[in-house]
Amino acid sequence: MNRLPSRVRLVEVGPRDGLQNEPVAVPTAMKLELIARLAAAGCAHIEVTAFVSPEWVPQMADHDAVMRGLPARPGVTYSVLTPNLRGFEAAAAAGAQEVAVFGAASETFSQRNINCSIAESLRRFEQVLQAAKARNIPVRGYVSCALGCPYQGEVPPQAVADVAAALYQMGCYEISLGDTIGVGTPLATQRLIETAARRVPLECLAGHFHDTYGQALANILAALHSGVTVFDSSVSGLGGCPYAAGASGNAASEDLVYLLQGLGIHTGIDLQALAQAGEWICGVLGRPTRSRAAQALAGRRRAT
Repeated sequence: MNRLPSRVRLVEVGPRDGLQNEPVAVPTAMKLELIARLAAAGCAHIEVTAFVSPEWVPQMADHDAVMRGLPARPGVTYSVLTPNLRGFEAAAAAGAQEVAVFGAASETFSQRNINCSIAESLRRFEQVLQAAKARNIPVRGYVSCALGCPYQGEVPPQAVADVAAALYQMGCYEISLGDTIGVGTPLATQRLIETAARRVPLECLAGHFHDTYGQALANILAALHSGVTVFDSSVSGLGGCPYAAGASGNAASEDLVYLLQGLGIHTGIDLQALAQAGEWICGVLGRPTRSRAAQALAGRRRAT
């Protein structure tokens, strides 16, 4: 096992991945307030929206208004999801600093999620990468179903590595490997990273874990020991996958920061401020936080 890093970079995906599956529309002003609170808590990389069809993801219909209303904050990167060239052009026109493309390592999931084969999706992404390069806009890549697919079941690590390598060769500066349905375990996570790192430099790999079986933090720890130093997480564990029934939320940002602090790993994030941002958005949504750390911190505040 590798020695643990002294610093880890977190990508906060709550405003996009966390809110996209909500049953009721979240007002733009509330999204912007959440983003402002997350930035104030020290989140330096926030995925704020997705330039996708409102027909498929209604919660992201206000993507242009969100982008144009973002609070200016030095040192904070706001990224957006762009599935195709049309989405990229709209994002660039709205002032996107960074974009992300999302593919899948499962053919069936690719068809159900973005309505095309893996090969077709990669051709679409190539167009996005070329346009982004011309505008000097960095592109991050996602690979969904990295540890399992709701339709196909097990996904071979080599299939994940193939898609990750294709995205990297196109010009994605970083590839986030996503356990979309949360079925991964630490050993499977280590094997995945070992396989992917043969095709993509380890420092260009990130982890994105869901907590369906309560394994997200365990998988993150396994990934840390495997040399990964970038992780996606969502405030209060918000989110899920609209194309995977039963898949629960993302790894909760508060729980992840608490874990990393306990390991002596620096994130630059204020845990108390982050937990309060999570409490606020959960109040807006009318639901309790999924973060155990946030629940414990709230309990301590009430006790004092």
